[in-house]
Amino acid sequence: MDSFSPDYHFIAIGGIGQSALARILLLEGKKVSGSDISKSKYVKNLEELGAKIFIGHSGDNIVGSPVVVISSAIKDDNPELVEAKKRNLKIIHRSDLLKIISDNYPCFMGFSGTHGKTTTSGLCAYLLSKSGFKPAYAIGGIIPEINTNGDCEDKNTPFFVAELDESDGTIVKYSPKFLLINNLEADHLDFYKNGLDDILKTFTRLLNSLKSDAKVLINLDNKGNLELIKNNPDFKNFIGCAIENKSAKYRAENIELDVLSSSFDLCVNNSPIGKIELSIPGLHNISNALGVASMLLEAGVDFQAIKPYFKTFSGMGRRFQKSAEFNSIRVIDDYAHHPQEIKATLEAVKNYKDGRVVAIFQPHRYSRFQGFYEDFLAAFDSTDYVAVLDVYAAGEKFQGGKTPEDFASDLGAKAKYFEGSIEQAAKNIFPKLQKNDIVFTFGAGDVTKMGEVLNGLHLLEK
Repeated sequence: MDSFSPDYHFIAIGGIGQSALARILLLEGKKVSGSDISKSKYVKNLEELGAKIFIGHSGDNIVGSPVVVISSAIKDDNPELVEAKKRNLKIIHRSDLLKIISDNYPCFMGFSGTHGKTTTSGLCAYLLSKSGFKPAYAIGGIIPEINTNGDCEDKNTPFFVAELDESDGTIVKYSPKFLLINNLEADHLDFYKNGLDDILKTFTRLLNSLKSDAKVLINLDNKGNLELIKNNPDFKNFIGCAIENKSAKYRAENIELDVLSSSFDLCVNNSPIGKIELSIPGLHNISNALGVASMLLEAGVDFQAIKPYFKTFSGMGRRFQKSAEFNSIRVIDDYAHHPQEIKATLEAVKNYKDGRVVAIFQPHRYSRFQGFYEDFLAAFDSTDYVAVLDVYAAGEKFQGGKTPEDFASDLGAKAKYFEGSIEQAAKNIFPKLQKNDIVFTFGAGDVTKMGEVLNGLHLLEK
């Protein structure tokens, strides 16, 4: 046991961002150790690749003199971080490690924006993988069918695909050859105190850090993006993609939307080059697919090589992902935790006529819930019933203000507050579900377990 001396040690290695980077290092032949509070599927996968994992945090977990990798979620009093500082070990943020890895690839593709970056980066990695390009990638979600969030199958591939997180400002460290900016809106108000203005300043810093030959694909239908362009008149490497804006180089036309699918014609400089069919619904996913297609074409990838695989992409884990089905009731799990994300997902099923649209909403972070309270109320306009759960605090303390009970009351007769754990709430929600309901579980917390728990209650009832 003592003979194992890792090159890298990850604190909280089971996190979606940390685990992707640890997996890449293991596939590159590096020795990796790490710790987490529980043995998740990500932890088990890393152990199978040779990582030494400790359950629980302790200074004794750091063996030898590894580089210690942390995320913004790691507190200063974490015993492993304290030990690493005491021993003067090299400590790097996961964003620094992502930069180190990405700098090794000539075609680094970065995906950014307030919404959609997990789906766009995952779709890009999926298309390149299925069409035989063997990309390396680090994604903030599991890619269904491929069933992983990170890989480097071929060390000689030019392609590296990564989701670039803006939540803590570290996005300015990267220098992708191709960058997609999906949209820019106020979010992460705990970090960006002045909302969109601060986010625009961060993205301006990112633009200024890019190399002169970098290309920035940008959605011209988004007001925040247009503001970024206006603020940077000397930046000449923007390439527009859009559904509505007629000036964009890449456009989606002849859009067709169904409850569970969509399609559009991809046009380049107003000339159609082919139809893209998707097995995921909504205008937001049309925009996502358009952005990815635009980037891949700019990178020189043949459209015909990737075209068939848009249809076989079933979406990212926790993005419009079916988590249960019983009694003609479908439960769809969705990571959406910002009002615009929730609104976009519900917009995709506005034509559903076979039953009710039900939302089970778990607010994520008190700061976001308070900061966007009115926007959250408006996000559920198209629902027939809303079950409101307790706030998933994610480490924050309640500082006063509106409560989930207030939220349900403000939504009116179609909403009800359900207190307690997911299991407790599920027991009280289950009897209220009706045949042919399509049920969405919204939030970035443990509401993801709701579909499984509801299905378990159904089985007990049988």
